[in-house]
Amino acid sequence: MSETSPARILVVDDEPPIVELVRGYLVREGWTVDVAVDGPTAIERARANPPDVIVLDLMLPGIDGIEVCRQVRTFSDAYVLMLTARSEEIDRIVGLSVGADDYLVKPFSPRELVARIKAVLRRPRSTNRVPTPAGLVIDEPRHDVRVDGTAIELTATEFGILAVLARDPGLVVSRTALLDRVWGSEFVADEHLVDVHVANLRRKLGDEPSTPRFIETVRAVGYRLIVP
Repeated sequence: MSETSPARILVVDDEPPIVELVRGYLVREGWTVDVAVDGPTAIERARANPPDVIVLDLMLPGIDGIEVCRQVRTFSDAYVLMLTARSEEIDRIVGLSVGADDYLVKPFSPRELVARIKAVLRRPRSTNRVPTPAGLVIDEPRHDVRVDGTAIELTATEFGILAVLARDPGLVVSRTALLDRVWGSEFVADEHLVDVHVANLRRKLGDEPSTPRFIETVRAVGYRLIVP
């Protein structure tokens, strides 16, 4: 998207009333709108006419939104705003971990959707990779983590914790903030849950808490990703 051309939005949903309602609001903003009603078509159209933003329903025929997002992330840096009718936090965690930039729970206000799209379009997206300590590479859109060139298999929660820390490298993220940003603000749990998942994450990264390469514990506060 250049400074003079309108943003291109791909709306992916199998409910025609929602598609038409959303299309109307987006067109009024001056954006170019394309539509897909199932997963395979969404991937095909994202390749043929690269969008700036994809409004992606989680539940789709053919291929669900999670898999669509995963596949699109192999060739596109489009912002992905996921729509879901489910309230379970795991859907949100998994969706964001495969590269979604934001989400809305149905039913939603079209005006809020427009506001969210404007917000993501203001974000810089110069690269997929975030600043990390030497030897650690995090590619959020592809849900890929490597240590010294070796791929590391992480759970959605472990990846979510690492991604949150990587978005603010060098800054301390409290356990409460990690619970809110990874599990969701409505999730109720003891902060010890964060410590358990961080310990598992460190083990997989080969990171020793006593002499950390990647994640540093700040006593009585939380954790931070070590700045290169």
